[in-house]
Amino acid sequence: MSIDIRLPPPESASGQAVIKEFSDPSPMTPVQPVQLGPDDTFQFSCHKGIACFNKCCQNIDIMLAPYDVLRLKKRLGISSRDFIDNFTRDFQMDGHGMPGLKLATKDESPACVFLRPEGCGVYADRPSACRYYALGLLSMRKKDSPTDEDSYFVVKEDHCLGHQEPKTQTVRDYRKEQGLEDYDAINREWRQIVLKKRSSGPTIGKPSERSMELFYLASYNLDGFRDFISTAGFAELFELDPAEKETLLANDEALLRFAFRFLKQALFGEITIPVRADAAAKRHERYRQRVEQMEREGAERKSMDQDAQYESLKHEGQDDE
Repeated sequence: MSIDIRLPPPESASGQAVIKEFSDPSPMTPVQPVQLGPDDTFQFSCHKGIACFNKCCQNIDIMLAPYDVLRLKKRLGISSRDFIDNFTRDFQMDGHGMPGLKLATKDESPACVFLRPEGCGVYADRPSACRYYALGLLSMRKKDSPTDEDSYFVVKEDHCLGHQEPKTQTVRDYRKEQGLEDYDAINREWRQIVLKKRSSGPTIGKPSERSMELFYLASYNLDGFRDFISTAGFAELFELDPAEKETLLANDEALLRFAFRFLKQALFGEITIPVRADAAAKRHERYRQRVEQMEREGAERKSMDQDAQYESLKHEGQDDE
């Protein structure tokens, strides 16, 4: 079996990237070299009575997916922009500068910004990386396959005593218990966009600055994306059913899924949002008008420069007399 694409290295709950391969794990890695399916079992339990409670939250490096951002900003009752500015930090997901977000830490501390003495301050809306712990997720796609295949593995870190707890469950049951089904259902489509963008190579080419801006807007700044699809320029280019647009403006989850459709269309040419038949002609006309305006302004500047040069030479001649 040949593997064509895979996810970025999975993260433990403390955010540390873990290995991609299972064949020869390093002696120091927390990853157990056993690949698990949905119905395989593992032993683990985390609860407030355990001695290591909160330990994994004291040193984090957690990448956020779009649905994580959506849930947390709604939990805090703030805009996407305010959440990004106050509770995240930017990073680059690859060598092309694909923008990503990581959860912020406390001032002068690697501890999670939401960590409280009694535990997680946003537990009901915690990110998917936190929900998965102590499992890691690996998504792979076979060559020429249109779908990804998920597999799982156990992450055992030295500080974690949860693996000694006498509770055994299937991966499927654990994911359900942790509320991961909604998170994965939405974030999976975004991960596929990331994979395709990162693995396209010369087919897509080096991403443009504009494509990075669109990726950031549609992935993380959902309120900004809502404003974007409300503009006259968007309405002039795309033909949205009024009822669908009303739903998008009112429903964050529907808007996020639409944002992924928009990204696929803008980045890969996968047309699912109808484009108005006369949109190209209108854009061409606007471009022509801008070019003409620039030419007129350039001619005016040139004329003014020539006049100024003539006046300067005239004054110099008068001074010589």
